[in-house]
Amino acid sequence: MTTNTKSKNPIVRLLTMNTSGEVGGRDLPLWKQILLQLLTLFIAAEVMFPLMYVITLSFSSKTTRPSSLEIFPKELSFVAYQQVLDRPTANPVTFLELLQNSFTLSIGVGLISLLVAVTAAYAFSRFKFKMRQVLMILVFVPLLMPAIGLATPLYLLLNSFRVADCGNGVIALSPFMACDVGLGKVLFNLRDSLWGVGVAMIAGALPFAVWNLKGYLDTIPKELEEAAMIDGADANQIFWQIVIPLAIPQLAVTFFLGFIGHWQEFAMPWLFLSQPGDYTLAMTLYNMTGQYAGSIPWNRFAAMAIIVAAPVAVIYIALQKQIVGGLTAGGVKG
Repeated sequence: MTTNTKSKNPIVRLLTMNTSGEVGGRDLPLWKQILLQLLTLFIAAEVMFPLMYVITLSFSSKTTRPSSLEIFPKELSFVAYQQVLDRPTANPVTFLELLQNSFTLSIGVGLISLLVAVTAAYAFSRFKFKMRQVLMILVFVPLLMPAIGLATPLYLLLNSFRVADCGNGVIALSPFMACDVGLGKVLFNLRDSLWGVGVAMIAGALPFAVWNLKGYLDTIPKELEEAAMIDGADANQIFWQIVIPLAIPQLAVTFFLGFIGHWQEFAMPWLFLSQPGDYTLAMTLYNMTGQYAGSIPWNRFAAMAIIVAAPVAVIYIALQKQIVGGLTAGGVKG
């Protein structure tokens, strides 16, 4: 027992009182708990302030920005949400088309990259082959580069895959075929399509997914696979019926982290896509900004921001147990 605890001064005894309820380990005096609570409240207020400000703007019927910082709505108007859902931008594209493009791109890229990454990670984790360490380093190298730095080579690569009408019923598939004269009429350009953006985003998502899953697969005991092999299971059965079910928590974490990046991705689609029918919600949110702050419909901009952020929150709530389990499991190998 410390000297402060034995003190007859009631103030000193109050501030040094152990209120943590811990029997063993380090005591947590009252004054430390108060400081920690104040710190957490400060962090919570700092995080919640911009969110509450955006929510307040979204419930406003005025398009102008408030002259003061309001964090609690003075009115509950759903005009901005209705306008966004009816006509998000001046382009002839509906909200459902934008939502479908974003979901198709995010979920498609997430699932394909997850499937490719888990097979590659399993190979790196279980098989011993030549150049294994070198290949792992090569997979890691793209993580050291900014994603936008890879946009130019991907743009040039995907732009070379085109389907052109050369006339007289002749169709050319570049770069394998070319028209005799000129480039012809371009019927399909892989770069200017959701398919091309998906390929580019998969290329950027794979390195992190492979490394993240490889570390987790290393923690799965090989004895389970050996026992299944003795019972007569083949390689496919071991992978799909034993390894994949055990890796579901980390698969959920990898998919969720990838989904956040894919859903909010702006640079790649904005650089590659030119047709309004292929735009995503993130691109539409940027389109709502004008040259000057006074020309921005702030209530509709805030409503669109809330709508864009909502699916990420829903996915997190749906996968919360798997995400928490995947983040905590695998910390200690054995």
